[in-house]
Amino acid sequence: MLLKNKIIIVAGGSSGIGMASCDHFLKQGAKVLSIGLSDVSTHSVDHENWIMQTGDLGLEKTMNDAIETCIKKWGSIDGLFHVAGGSGRSFGDSPLHEITTEGWQKTLSINLELVMKTNRAMLNFFINQKKKGSIVNLSSVLSHHPSPHFFSTHAYAAAKAGITGLSLSAAAYYAPYDIRINVISPGLTDTPMAKRAMENESIQQFLKTKQPLDQGRAGKPDEVAALAAFLLSDQSNFITGQNICVDGGWSISEGQYHE
Repeated sequence: MLLKNKIIIVAGGSSGIGMASCDHFLKQGAKVLSIGLSDVSTHSVDHENWIMQTGDLGLEKTMNDAIETCIKKWGSIDGLFHVAGGSGRSFGDSPLHEITTEGWQKTLSINLELVMKTNRAMLNFFINQKKKGSIVNLSSVLSHHPSPHFFSTHAYAAAKAGITGLSLSAAAYYAPYDIRINVISPGLTDTPMAKRAMENESIQQFLKTKQPLDQGRAGKPDEVAALAAFLLSDQSNFITGQNICVDGGWSISEGQYHE
């Protein structure tokens, strides 16, 4: 098992990629504390090594409480997978010339700012405890491989690019501490956040050429979770500062659409 006896915090673990990751990490032998805005106590997995905590990651207390809970329950922490984030479309994110100031600020807040806060808290723990550790942050393929016809939320792309920039610069700084920081950039993945795209027939047809692997489809949350588990495990001990796409070929495919 990749994560046997590892203690992992999943920031944003109540749905989609976050929930799939909790399931996967547990199956790989980890002890998991997940943080989410909603209660997932009705989830099918009832596991003695899974603590579910509700809270707003915008509040520093939320992450600090999670760290304290892990220490009290399990004695330490080995890694953080930050998944929390979301589309800013409902707040006014759009093409740049149309973005509202509120939409810009809110989108950066729920994406880039949350990563800064969880990572800062985790780094302080690792440094204060003189402990090596691993942090994995979720970005998006849209941060570096835009697709303007269907996906033109520019604040979201900027926020996700900021996550990559922050992660890689921090990875360089904290490497001497034996703290590894890596990024996963998914393509379009079948999660609640992707509901608009998953229900749009034109986007689904586009996806057949934009993400051509496996006959062209949306990614599955489990496929992102599997890479996160590897990056949090000892098998990736010599990997840091990398941004890896799990995108079915999005980043190397032109993609075709019909008017």
